[in-house]
Amino acid sequence: MRQFIFYSLLSMLLISSKSLGQTDLSKNPEVIKLNAIINDKTSHDTAIASSYMELANIYYLSNIDTIFTLSELTRQQCEIGLKKSPSAEVRNRLLTYKAGAFNNDAFVLQTKGQNDLATRNYTEAILIQQAVGDMDGLALSINNLGQVYENDGKIQLALDCYQKSRIIQEQNNLKKGLAITLNNIGLIYKKQAEFEKALEYYNLSLDIRKEINDKHGIANSLNNIGSLYKTQDENEMALIYYQQSYEIRIEIEDQRGIANSLSNMGGVYFAIGENETALDMLKQSLVIRKAKNFRSEEIESLVGISKIYLVQGYSKPAKELAVEAYEIAIDLGYPARIEMTAELLSTIYEEERNGMAALEMYKLHVAMSDSLHNEEVKQATISQQAKYEYEKQKSLDDAEHEKQLLYEQEEQQKQEIIIWAVVTGLILVVGFLAFIFNRLRITRRQKDEIGTQKIEIEKAHESLEEKNQEILDSINYAKRIQTAILPPNDLIKSHLKDAFVLYLPKDIVAGDFYWLEKLEDGFVYAAADCTGHGVPGAMVSVICNNALNRSVREYKLRDTGAILNTTREIVISEFEKSADEVKDGMDIALCKISGDILQFSGANNPLWIIRNGELLETKGNKQPIGKFDKLKPYDSHHIQLQKDDLVYIFSDGYADQFGGPKGKKFKSENFKKLLLRIADQSMQNQKEALQKSFEDWKGNLEQLDDICVIGYKH
Repeated sequence: MRQFIFYSLLSMLLISSKSLGQTDLSKNPEVIKLNAIINDKTSHDTAIASSYMELANIYYLSNIDTIFTLSELTRQQCEIGLKKSPSAEVRNRLLTYKAGAFNNDAFVLQTKGQNDLATRNYTEAILIQQAVGDMDGLALSINNLGQVYENDGKIQLALDCYQKSRIIQEQNNLKKGLAITLNNIGLIYKKQAEFEKALEYYNLSLDIRKEINDKHGIANSLNNIGSLYKTQDENEMALIYYQQSYEIRIEIEDQRGIANSLSNMGGVYFAIGENETALDMLKQSLVIRKAKNFRSEEIESLVGISKIYLVQGYSKPAKELAVEAYEIAIDLGYPARIEMTAELLSTIYEEERNGMAALEMYKLHVAMSDSLHNEEVKQATISQQAKYEYEKQKSLDDAEHEKQLLYEQEEQQKQEIIIWAVVTGLILVVGFLAFIFNRLRITRRQKDEIGTQKIEIEKAHESLEEKNQEILDSINYAKRIQTAILPPNDLIKSHLKDAFVLYLPKDIVAGDFYWLEKLEDGFVYAAADCTGHGVPGAMVSVICNNALNRSVREYKLRDTGAILNTTREIVISEFEKSADEVKDGMDIALCKISGDILQFSGANNPLWIIRNGELLETKGNKQPIGKFDKLKPYDSHHIQLQKDDLVYIFSDGYADQFGGPKGKKFKSENFKKLLLRIADQSMQNQKEALQKSFEDWKGNLEQLDDICVIGYKH
């Protein structure tokens, strides 16, 4: 979560119920004390201005819209005091409070998407703080200005601001502000997928916040660490940190933070398939965000709820929420929010078969993504640490140089310093020699310890290699088992006489498999994609393969829809034997051929037929072989085949592979175009062309998933 910095921020005054309203904090002892100072005619101008700023902190978490009123009252009081021609000390204090008021106004404008006005107010604050030497306020305002730049996608400017803020805070021991700046740098590393660096900065920030007992900051750091784990699909760890953050936010009544925690936990529950729990949390977060006018965060809640509705089949409300989120993102002008909503709308329009609208949204999503994650931004992030170290050292060197000039002036005036300098130098030399001698002894001892550790590490390495070899041997044996359940080549050739099978597991073993069974009046065959890949996927594939065999051999089923219905029942029954809830299963395209009649049923996966240069698509049911919210019988489609028809079934691995010059998905549309382009070639040449095209597209990138494509010429 992005952490904003207020100056003294925000609260609600009780001096005028007409302007600020009554609240349930009217009996708060601190509020009573501060209002007494404000209403006391003998109070000094600085005390009154300070009280306005302190009162802000009490109400900020529950009512952000009081900022403008409090800031205006603060500035008015400062102007009253400045007109009295006060001393330099009092003048600087009043100007400091005035700068704080500008900083607070800028924050509210920023949350409402008015970035130009926010920048103007932060700049006003910075100019005043530089003039009076308010280093604490200066660092905070520069940091906040960096957040405005980051929201606008100007990452280099944001990094420059964070760097300047950090140097000021470290040199002046400003721990609270430093914690926030470190947190914000961590967020940029996270956006660039530099997860280790992001976690390093998050932990640095968290340690400082724990040291100064900043509960609001601790909650933010815990939330950000949870988000980091969520990004890496470590959902259990993410929930632990989100829950800790949520409990603190409940304790301190942080409405913005509570809504953020509910939204984040809802996202995790959606990721693990607990849709109802996720929906409840996201709706709670949306209620808070709408009530408090947290417009940028409102987008996250709307998008989360829309995605759940989409999965549950409620297309109309899903689209309405997505459009609402998109319009808010456009209004605010935040690239990250526009990217998120455009991607969701692209998916929705694609399901509606509104190709042009889907393409426009996809282009917008890519444009926003490129602006946030381009190579220039990555290089700026990588070089930021080096630049920070350089400027920090330069600042220290400049300060040292000034000291040296002062020393030389004093030396000219007081010659006796030379004598003391010589004596001091001798003492330092003796001390340095003693230090060197001690370091040599320590180094010798450490060398012996390193030698011992090296031997232990080598032994551990040998043991690890043995373990790795044992695991590899086990996986290779598992491959032999999985290969044994695949139909042999002679069986395939005897039925699919003019055909090919392109089978490319991502790992040694795979979640994809192909299947064929001889029948009395023909044969039935399938391309299946089980949950996951590698060893977990292979284990699921064994269960699903066995379920197909039982449906045909034991239950004597011949209708493809009936085969999938029974296969699903067997798979669900097998997984229900576990004490833990298992939602694994498979997507599949299943074909039965009897003479010139092709019968097809699919679970999520389609059937493609190329006939006379045109690709005909028959879609499967949108439900997997496994647990699903609304189970329906699978449809059976009957198709009259013609001579030279090309029949293709496949898993989603080919179309989902990332690659090409921009590292994008290959996508099903390009897969169709490729098949149409090579349709006049022999089936063996088609297989070779598909494999070559895949390798060229993938390039140096990792293979994303298992691949299974079966082509058959009738």
